[in-house]
Amino acid sequence: MNETATLKRNLGLLDMFSVAAGAMISSGLFVLPAIVYRQAGPSIIASYILASILILPTVFTKAELATAMPRAGGTYFYVKRSMGGLWGLFSGLSDWFSLALKSAFAIVGIALFVRMFCEYYWGYALTPAMLKIIEVTCCVLFGLINWTSVKHTARFQNLLVLILIGILTVFVVAGISSVHPMRFHPFAPHGKLKLLTMTGAVFISFAGLTKVTAIAEEVRHPGKYLPMGMLLAWSVVSFFYGTVVFITVGVLDGEILAGSDAPISSAAAVFLGQPGVILLSIAGLAAFITTANGGILAASRSPLAMSRDHLLPGGLSRVSRRFKTPSISILLTCSFMTAAMVFLELELLVKTASTLMLILFMLDNISVILMRQSGIQSYRPRFKVPFYPYLPAATIVLYGVLLAEMGAVPLMICGGFLAVSVIWYFLYAAKLARRDSAVMHVVQRVTDKEIHSPTLENELRDILLERDNIIADRFDHLLNSCTIFDLEGKKTAQAVFEQAAAVFSETLGVDKQVLVEKLLAREAEGSTVLEAGLAIPHVIIAGEKKFEILPVRAADGIDFPHAKEPVKTVFFLAGSRDERNYHLRALMAIAQIVQEKDFYTRWFAARDTDALRNLLLLSKRKRDTIQ
Repeated sequence: MNETATLKRNLGLLDMFSVAAGAMISSGLFVLPAIVYRQAGPSIIASYILASILILPTVFTKAELATAMPRAGGTYFYVKRSMGGLWGLFSGLSDWFSLALKSAFAIVGIALFVRMFCEYYWGYALTPAMLKIIEVTCCVLFGLINWTSVKHTARFQNLLVLILIGILTVFVVAGISSVHPMRFHPFAPHGKLKLLTMTGAVFISFAGLTKVTAIAEEVRHPGKYLPMGMLLAWSVVSFFYGTVVFITVGVLDGEILAGSDAPISSAAAVFLGQPGVILLSIAGLAAFITTANGGILAASRSPLAMSRDHLLPGGLSRVSRRFKTPSISILLTCSFMTAAMVFLELELLVKTASTLMLILFMLDNISVILMRQSGIQSYRPRFKVPFYPYLPAATIVLYGVLLAEMGAVPLMICGGFLAVSVIWYFLYAAKLARRDSAVMHVVQRVTDKEIHSPTLENELRDILLERDNIIADRFDHLLNSCTIFDLEGKKTAQAVFEQAAAVFSETLGVDKQVLVEKLLAREAEGSTVLEAGLAIPHVIIAGEKKFEILPVRAADGIDFPHAKEPVKTVFFLAGSRDERNYHLRALMAIAQIVQEKDFYTRWFAARDTDALRNLLLLSKRKRDTIQ
């Protein structure tokens, strides 16, 4: 085991689509329509369509957060960075608990399908003990698949999802002509309010879509593949949810649909006969397998991420040297699922998990608002929520309404979950977790109080460097170690020259007064002001293999000789004669940086010198291969 190892980026666009789609299509399609139909009649079609629309704002939110912070843990990682350790711990435990229980419920569904096959085709009734053995065996099998290779897990998921989509396509094509309009009347026999209530029940069927962000650290080109995979999965699954439920309602009598344990299979029997029942039963089995397999994959990343941040014991962050998977976290997740299936009443716990998911979605939308409002320069998502801030704000309110419909018992259990998180945080995690959060930066902006903690800004910078595959060159190393001035008040050029010379004198071993004279002489030869507001004073010094840079931000301006307006951005360069070639390359690097879109906007908005440094390091300039 290697505790500090990173996860390997093996997953592509098809993997993202399959994990997201597979996490959605299970009981929500193969069991839930009958239950909801008993409450709302044919209007369940509208409930599924409305639920599909309601999940979309959170898809946008998670896509933005994931492309800015493609790290294992999903919601936990975002909430921890935006709201702090306590809410991060609550969200991480909640996310793990809800995903693990959903996966356990899917495995129970697999066992029920096996029982149905045995009874229907072989006339053999399985005992409750046999069902438990099947459930535990499946859990162990999926755990081993996840342990040995995330690539094999994804390939298994891809195969099952493609089979599932193929079967559902056959169902739609074959069944659409058998739909009878009379079966949709009356459309809402229990009133339109019931339709909205059932939307809350159906909504959770789409919740698995966003869980793909928990494995963002293992995705190639996350800024591109994560949003594409999620939106593609949403469109495909929404289409099949709507059309399959529409056909099912349109071909079955209401009494038959309301009383069916496998409504989609019952509908297939109408227009495909016995082969249709078999085909859709296989599809249902595949759907539960994809949900269980993908759920373990996503759930196991939450303990890993929390352990990395010292909110949980360090052993949970260990990654297998051989397989590059979070083996201890996978073992913990599968052990909890096994205990839940053997000892607990899953239906109540799954409803609680659904309630927790709604709370997590609200926290996701709060997180994106906090990250945007923090002004952190290193927060640079590749995908941005449209209609910000109105869409996430409205989504928070809307999800709050749905949350109120979940019932008192699940809400009480969620409250207990929060209490446990508070106790654990203050007894164990508070003294170990040291990172700041976006909410602290928001407070700083509102109160104008300085926060001396660049941890989050630097962490996001490192994440972006990895996301964009930026390999540091010599200029980056110089920026990383150089002094940066952030000057207040109007200055003269000579005064700033003297300050810069004092720094260079220590780092380069050259007399301060000699440096001041060289800078003044260079300015007298010809102005180093290259454009309005920008100057690059550069001098040659004695010695060998010496080169330094010193960036300066002067918000109130520096008066340079012969400059028409005050200079507010300066890059001092000083190097020995043998570094003249590199001197030119450094000038080109600076030119590329300042020519980037919005550079000066970001430069003058940066909070402090750490933010200024990160802005320079995150430049998309062409890196120099000659070190």
